[in-house]
Amino acid sequence: MVDKEILKKLRKIEIKSNRIAEEIFTGEYHSVFRGNGMEFEEIREYSLGDDIRNIDWNVTARQNKAYVKKFKEERELNFFLLIDMSCSTTYGDKKNMIAEIGATLAFSALKNNDKIGGMLFTDEVEKIVPAKKGKKHVLSIIESILEYSPKNRKTDIKKALEYFFRFEKKKSVVFIISDFLDEGYEDELKKLKMKHDIILIRIIDRSESLIPKGAIFSFRDLETGEEVIIDNSKRSLELSSQLKIFSKNMINVYTDMDFVKPLMLFFKKRMRR
Repeated sequence: MVDKEILKKLRKIEIKSNRIAEEIFTGEYHSVFRGNGMEFEEIREYSLGDDIRNIDWNVTARQNKAYVKKFKEERELNFFLLIDMSCSTTYGDKKNMIAEIGATLAFSALKNNDKIGGMLFTDEVEKIVPAKKGKKHVLSIIESILEYSPKNRKTDIKKALEYFFRFEKKKSVVFIISDFLDEGYEDELKKLKMKHDIILIRIIDRSESLIPKGAIFSFRDLETGEEVIIDNSKRSLELSSQLKIFSKNMINVYTDMDFVKPLMLFFKKRMRR
């Protein structure tokens, strides 16, 4: 049973995300993504100019005249949200940002009658929601992002990508929403990219991206509890991303900014490509 406080939160995020989904995904929605190819529609009699590669030889042999298979572009898309639920994503306002972006993408799929599923991960895959349609299903995904209490604290993106590669057989548009504070998963990301359409949404808190000069800082890793001392008395230290190779498929979103602008910019560029 969903309590009143969660319902109120869901309703608030639904209203906001619906509005944003209209702003981002109006017009050429499907042209932003690669479809799932062609699907069979019907068999009809051969006409001059038809591609002979589409001739159905079994039907042709039975009817003693040429028949071809007619195909149409498959427009229904299959979306998946891979959500990092590790302890580092609870820092600052990252969790709320992840929930709002996930909700916006989920409602966009709903509006366009596409399927959407979800996967929540830490250093283990903690929850899988198979791709389906419908408002009730979308709200259940958003509720999971908001309210799920992960069993583990650490991050293992490599393991999550390996699991998803085995789990999802249908070509999908996969949004990986994380702060990407992990290493050693680049090969798995390349492998997954060959099968699916991958978009990375990196959630960044500015205090994690730049350490100002002038002091010695003590940091505690939220996931391991390890304490690190950094002497930064001489110059500012910028913490760079390890994901430059995937920059064309990455959206960087800072927690102190409106996420609509970087999403819109990314999808507009993608349509032009």
